[in-house]
Amino acid sequence: MYWTEISGNWVLIPRNPIGIIHFLGGAFVATAPHITYRLLLESIVEKGYIVVATPFANTLDHRAIAEQVLLNFERALVRLEDRGALGKSYLPIYGVGHSMGCKLHLLIGSLFPVERAGNILVSFNNYAAREAIPLIEQFNSTFQFNSNFAVEFTPSPLETNKLVQESYNVRRNLLIKFSNDTIDQSAALTELLQKRFPGMVTVQTLQGNHLTPLGQDVKWQTGKDFNPLDAIGQWFRQEVYRDLNQLKRTILFWLNPVSSL
Repeated sequence: MYWTEISGNWVLIPRNPIGIIHFLGGAFVATAPHITYRLLLESIVEKGYIVVATPFANTLDHRAIAEQVLLNFERALVRLEDRGALGKSYLPIYGVGHSMGCKLHLLIGSLFPVERAGNILVSFNNYAAREAIPLIEQFNSTFQFNSNFAVEFTPSPLETNKLVQESYNVRRNLLIKFSNDTIDQSAALTELLQKRFPGMVTVQTLQGNHLTPLGQDVKWQTGKDFNPLDAIGQWFRQEVYRDLNQLKRTILFWLNPVSSL
Protein backbone atom coordinates (compact mmCIF):
# COMPACT_ATOMS: atom_id res chain seq x y z
CA MET A 1 0.00 0.00 0.00
CA TYR A 2 1.17 3.50 -0.72
CA TRP A 3 -0.33 6.97 -0.44
CA THR A 4 -1.66 8.50 -3.66
CA GLU A 5 -2.65 12.11 -4.30
CA ILE A 6 -6.15 12.30 -5.81
CA SER A 7 -7.98 15.58 -6.40
CA GLY A 8 -6.18 17.38 -3.57
CA ASN A 9 -6.50 14.48 -1.12
CA TRP A 10 -4.07 11.86 0.14
CA VAL A 11 -5.61 8.43 -0.33
CA LEU A 12 -4.65 4.96 0.89
CA ILE A 13 -6.61 1.97 -0.40
CA PRO A 14 -6.63 -1.56 1.09
CA ARG A 15 -7.63 -4.71 -0.69
CA ASN A 16 -11.34 -5.51 -0.45
CA PRO A 17 -12.38 -2.30 1.35
CA ILE A 18 -15.28 -2.39 3.79
CA GLY A 19 -15.74 1.35 4.31
CA ILE A 20 -14.42 4.84 3.63
CA ILE A 21 -12.89 7.26 6.13
CA HIS A 22 -12.79 10.99 5.42
CA PHE A 23 -10.07 12.31 7.70
CA LEU A 24 -9.51 15.95 8.67
CA GLY A 25 -6.66 16.89 11.00
CA GLY A 26 -5.99 19.75 13.36
CA ALA A 27 -5.09 23.32 12.50
CA PHE A 28 -1.51 23.81 11.29
CA VAL A 29 -0.81 20.05 11.08
CA ALA A 30 -3.51 19.34 8.49
CA THR A 31 -1.46 20.39 5.48
CA ALA A 32 0.16 16.94 5.26
CA PRO A 33 -2.15 14.55 7.16
CA HIS A 34 -0.70 11.45 5.50
CA ILE A 35 2.58 12.30 7.27
CA THR A 36 1.50 13.88 10.56
CA TYR A 37 -1.13 11.21 11.28
CA ARG A 38 0.51 8.36 9.36
CA LEU A 39 0.54 5.68 12.07
CA LEU A 40 -3.08 6.24 13.06
CA LEU A 41 -4.38 6.35 9.49
CA GLU A 42 -2.40 3.37 8.24
CA SER A 43 -3.65 1.25 11.14
CA ILE A 44 -7.22 2.05 10.04
CA VAL A 45 -6.42 1.10 6.45
CA GLU A 46 -5.01 -2.23 7.65
CA LYS A 47 -8.49 -3.06 8.94
CA GLY A 48 -10.03 -2.58 5.50
CA TYR A 49 -11.01 1.08 5.33
CA ILE A 50 -10.12 3.41 2.48
CA VAL A 51 -8.70 6.59 4.01
CA VAL A 52 -9.16 9.89 2.20
CA ALA A 53 -7.18 12.50 4.16
CA THR A 54 -7.92 16.01 2.94
CA PRO A 55 -5.28 18.69 3.60
CA PHE A 56 -6.32 22.28 4.26
CA ALA A 57 -4.72 25.57 5.16
CA ASN A 58 -6.17 27.31 8.20
CA THR A 59 -7.96 30.63 7.77
CA LEU A 60 -10.61 32.47 9.76
CA ASP A 61 -13.35 31.29 7.38
CA HIS A 62 -14.07 27.77 8.62
CA ARG A 63 -17.28 27.59 6.59
CA ALA A 64 -15.29 28.03 3.38
CA ILE A 65 -12.74 25.44 4.49
CA ALA A 66 -15.51 22.94 5.24
CA GLU A 67 -17.03 23.48 1.82
CA GLN A 68 -13.68 23.08 0.05
CA VAL A 69 -12.59 19.91 1.88
CA LEU A 70 -16.00 18.35 1.19
CA LEU A 71 -15.69 19.24 -2.50
CA ASN A 72 -12.21 17.71 -2.68
CA PHE A 73 -13.42 14.58 -0.90
CA GLU A 74 -16.36 14.13 -3.26
CA ARG A 75 -14.07 14.62 -6.27
CA ALA A 76 -11.83 11.88 -4.91
CA LEU A 77 -14.81 9.52 -4.55
CA VAL A 78 -15.72 10.10 -8.20
CA ARG A 79 -12.15 9.34 -9.29
CA LEU A 80 -12.03 6.20 -7.13
CA GLU A 81 -15.36 5.00 -8.51
CA ASP A 82 -14.17 5.58 -12.08
CA ARG A 83 -11.10 3.45 -11.31
CA GLY A 84 -13.21 0.67 -9.84
CA ALA A 85 -11.47 1.04 -6.46
CA LEU A 86 -14.74 1.14 -4.51
CA GLY A 87 -15.92 -2.26 -5.70
CA LYS A 88 -19.52 -3.10 -6.52
CA SER A 89 -21.07 -3.03 -3.05
CA TYR A 90 -22.08 -0.02 -0.97
CA LEU A 91 -19.32 1.30 1.29
CA PRO A 92 -20.34 3.30 4.38
CA ILE A 93 -18.63 6.66 4.81
CA TYR A 94 -17.38 7.84 8.20
CA GLY A 95 -15.93 11.21 9.09
CA VAL A 96 -12.94 11.25 11.44
CA GLY A 97 -11.64 14.55 12.75
CA HIS A 98 -9.02 15.72 15.22
CA SER A 99 -9.23 19.11 16.94
CA MET A 100 -10.23 21.65 14.26
CA GLY A 101 -11.05 18.72 11.98
CA CYS A 102 -13.95 17.94 14.34
CA LYS A 103 -15.44 21.38 13.81
CA LEU A 104 -15.14 20.99 10.04
CA HIS A 105 -16.98 17.66 10.12
CA LEU A 106 -19.68 19.24 12.28
CA LEU A 107 -20.04 22.07 9.77
CA ILE A 108 -20.16 19.63 6.87
CA GLY A 109 -22.87 17.64 8.65
CA SER A 110 -24.83 20.80 9.43
CA LEU A 111 -24.53 22.82 6.22
CA PHE A 112 -24.53 20.20 3.46
CA PRO A 113 -26.79 17.21 2.62
CA VAL A 114 -24.16 14.51 3.17
CA GLU A 115 -24.76 10.86 4.03
CA ARG A 116 -22.53 9.53 6.81
CA ALA A 117 -22.68 6.26 8.69
CA GLY A 118 -21.18 8.18 11.60
CA ASN A 119 -18.54 10.63 12.75
CA ILE A 120 -15.60 10.15 15.11
CA LEU A 121 -14.62 13.41 16.79
CA VAL A 122 -11.28 13.38 18.64
CA SER A 123 -10.23 16.25 20.95
CA PHE A 124 -12.92 18.65 19.78
CA ASN A 125 -12.44 22.32 20.52
CA ASN A 126 -14.46 25.34 19.47
CA TYR A 127 -12.58 28.32 20.86
CA ALA A 128 -13.00 31.89 19.72
CA ALA A 129 -10.21 33.15 17.49
CA ARG A 130 -8.55 35.24 20.18
CA GLU A 131 -8.38 32.18 22.45
CA ALA A 132 -7.38 29.69 19.78
CA ILE A 133 -4.69 31.83 18.22
CA PRO A 134 -3.04 33.96 20.92
CA LEU A 135 -0.80 35.67 18.39
CA ILE A 136 -3.55 36.51 15.93
CA GLU A 137 -3.33 40.24 16.61
CA GLN A 138 0.20 40.15 15.25
CA PHE A 139 -1.31 39.24 11.88
CA ASN A 140 -3.66 42.22 11.78
CA SER A 141 -1.69 43.91 9.01
CA THR A 142 -1.76 40.74 6.91
CA PHE A 143 -5.52 40.40 7.24
CA GLN A 144 -6.04 44.19 7.06
CA PHE A 145 -7.67 44.35 10.47
CA ASN A 146 -7.71 47.43 12.66
CA SER A 147 -7.64 47.73 16.41
CA ASN A 148 -11.43 48.17 16.59
CA PHE A 149 -12.18 45.07 14.53
CA ALA A 150 -13.26 41.94 16.40
CA VAL A 151 -11.24 39.05 15.04
CA GLU A 152 -13.38 35.91 14.90
CA PHE A 153 -13.84 32.66 13.05
CA THR A 154 -16.75 32.15 10.66
CA PRO A 155 -18.91 30.70 12.04
CA SER A 156 -18.16 31.82 15.58
CA PRO A 157 -18.28 29.33 18.48
CA LEU A 158 -21.84 30.35 19.35
CA GLU A 159 -22.93 30.14 15.71
CA THR A 160 -21.30 26.71 15.40
CA ASN A 161 -23.16 25.43 18.45
CA LYS A 162 -26.44 26.76 17.06
CA LEU A 163 -25.83 25.06 13.70
CA VAL A 164 -25.10 21.74 15.40
CA GLN A 165 -28.13 22.07 17.67
CA GLU A 166 -30.51 22.83 14.80
CA SER A 167 -29.08 21.28 11.63
CA TYR A 168 -26.45 18.59 12.28
CA ASN A 169 -27.63 15.47 10.43
CA VAL A 170 -25.13 12.73 11.37
CA ARG A 171 -26.94 10.63 13.95
CA ARG A 172 -24.19 8.25 15.16
CA ASN A 173 -21.17 9.83 16.83
CA LEU A 174 -18.14 8.79 18.85
CA LEU A 175 -16.49 11.54 20.91
CA ILE A 176 -12.99 10.85 22.22
CA LYS A 177 -11.24 13.04 24.75
CA PHE A 178 -7.91 12.55 26.53
CA SER A 179 -7.26 12.69 30.26
CA ASN A 180 -4.46 15.26 29.92
CA ASP A 181 -6.01 17.51 27.26
CA THR A 182 -6.50 21.00 28.68
CA ILE A 183 -8.08 22.47 25.52
CA ASP A 184 -10.68 19.78 24.87
CA GLN A 185 -14.32 20.93 24.73
CA SER A 186 -16.01 17.61 24.11
CA ALA A 187 -18.26 17.93 27.18
CA ALA A 188 -20.27 20.82 25.74
CA LEU A 189 -20.53 19.10 22.35
CA THR A 190 -21.66 15.88 24.01
CA GLU A 191 -24.54 17.70 25.64
CA LEU A 192 -25.63 19.22 22.32
CA LEU A 193 -25.46 15.92 20.44
CA GLN A 194 -27.18 13.89 23.13
CA LYS A 195 -30.11 16.29 23.08
CA ARG A 196 -30.32 16.09 19.28
CA PHE A 197 -29.78 12.31 18.98
CA PRO A 198 -30.58 10.60 22.31
CA GLY A 199 -28.86 7.26 22.71
CA MET A 200 -26.72 7.68 19.58
CA VAL A 201 -23.67 9.36 21.13
CA THR A 202 -20.75 7.41 22.60
CA VAL A 203 -18.11 9.17 24.72
CA GLN A 204 -14.71 7.71 25.58
CA THR A 205 -12.01 9.22 27.81
CA LEU A 206 -8.55 7.80 27.07
CA GLN A 207 -5.07 8.27 28.47
CA GLY A 208 -3.10 10.85 26.52
CA ASN A 209 -3.11 14.49 25.52
CA HIS A 210 -4.13 16.69 22.63
CA LEU A 211 -1.18 15.52 20.52
CA THR A 212 -1.67 11.78 21.04
CA PRO A 213 -3.19 11.24 17.54
CA LEU A 214 0.03 12.63 16.07
CA GLY A 215 2.15 9.81 17.49
CA GLN A 216 5.07 9.22 15.14
CA ASP A 217 7.27 6.21 14.55
CA VAL A 218 10.30 5.96 16.83
CA LYS A 219 13.11 4.02 15.17
CA TRP A 220 15.26 1.85 17.41
CA GLN A 221 17.95 -0.22 15.76
CA THR A 222 19.11 -3.14 17.89
CA GLY A 223 22.56 -4.61 17.58
CA LYS A 224 23.48 -8.19 16.79
CA ASP A 225 23.15 -9.14 20.43
CA PHE A 226 20.17 -7.97 22.47
CA ASN A 227 21.43 -5.95 25.44
CA PRO A 228 19.95 -3.91 28.33
CA LEU A 229 20.05 -0.72 26.24
CA ASP A 230 17.87 -2.42 23.63
CA ALA A 231 15.42 -3.36 26.38
CA ILE A 232 15.23 0.29 27.45
CA GLY A 233 14.67 1.31 23.85
CA GLN A 234 11.82 -1.14 23.40
CA TRP A 235 10.23 -0.05 26.67
CA PHE A 236 10.43 3.61 25.58
CA ARG A 237 8.85 2.74 22.24
CA GLN A 238 6.01 0.91 23.98
CA GLU A 239 5.37 3.87 26.27
CA VAL A 240 5.27 6.28 23.33
CA TYR A 241 2.77 4.10 21.48
CA ARG A 242 0.64 3.03 24.44
CA ASP A 243 -1.81 5.93 24.24
CA LEU A 244 -1.86 5.94 20.44
CA ASN A 245 -2.56 2.19 20.33
CA GLN A 246 -5.45 2.65 22.75
CA LEU A 247 -6.85 5.34 20.46
CA LYS A 248 -6.53 3.01 17.45
CA ARG A 249 -8.35 0.20 19.26
CA THR A 250 -11.16 2.52 20.39
CA ILE A 251 -11.74 3.87 16.87
CA LEU A 252 -11.63 0.45 15.22
CA PHE A 253 -13.95 -1.14 17.79
CA TRP A 254 -16.55 1.58 17.28
CA LEU A 255 -16.30 1.23 13.49
CA ASN A 256 -16.63 -2.54 13.54
CA PRO A 257 -16.88 -4.33 16.92
CA VAL A 258 -16.74 -7.79 15.34
CA SER A 259 -13.65 -7.44 13.15
CA SER A 260 -11.66 -5.55 15.81
CA LEU A 261 -11.84 -8.40 18.34
